[in-house]
Amino acid sequence: MSKVIKFGEDVEGYTIPVLNEREIRAAAGILFFVVLIAFMQIIFRENFVMIKYVITAFLTDFLIRVFINPKYSPTLIIGRLIVRNQVPEYVGAKQKKFSWIIGIGLAGTMFIHMVIINAYSPITGITCLICLIFLFFESAFGICLGCKFYKLLYKEKAQYCPGEVCDMKAKQDIQKTSKAQLLVVLGFILFILLTVFLLKENFSRKPYDIFRINKTTQTG
Repeated sequence: MSKVIKFGEDVEGYTIPVLNEREIRAAAGILFFVVLIAFMQIIFRENFVMIKYVITAFLTDFLIRVFINPKYSPTLIIGRLIVRNQVPEYVGAKQKKFSWIIGIGLAGTMFIHMVIINAYSPITGITCLICLIFLFFESAFGICLGCKFYKLLYKEKAQYCPGEVCDMKAKQDIQKTSKAQLLVVLGFILFILLTVFLLKENFSRKPYDIFRINKTTQTG
């Protein structure tokens, strides 16, 4: 039973239980994609059906991760299959558990409001947005925002963080950002703003059917 109910895996060379960050990022990407689609359904169609299913699955998945074993989390299993040919990147399990408990809190709040009470409010919108931000940072940048809170609340130092961010090291040349690069980013932002200002009217026009496919279909 102890082999089933466990958080993290014992890997040779690591003094604490660890998890594979590559699996976690893959799972976060899957969840982000599904939650985003459900969120778009609400915004553009006012359809809340999909989000209720997604919230239920999300909460169940995280409860399995935290209270049973991450090995049996459906999304992490799918993530493992996706990245099975990649070299594992081990991270400390303790800070991930704290992060996923935050996820349970967010998903639980959504579940109570939208599934049990069957209601929505600014609370559900903000909570869903926070979930999307957490998942996006994890999947796109490998940054665990929940782990950041772990370091703030607990005095002990987190071990084996993704990209070794827990260990203060001098940046290599390839990691440094020059003033010229920052100016490029600033110039790009100004270019986008100027484009919006000057071409707003043109961009707002609906494109026409260049091959008149729709009209041909309707006529036929």
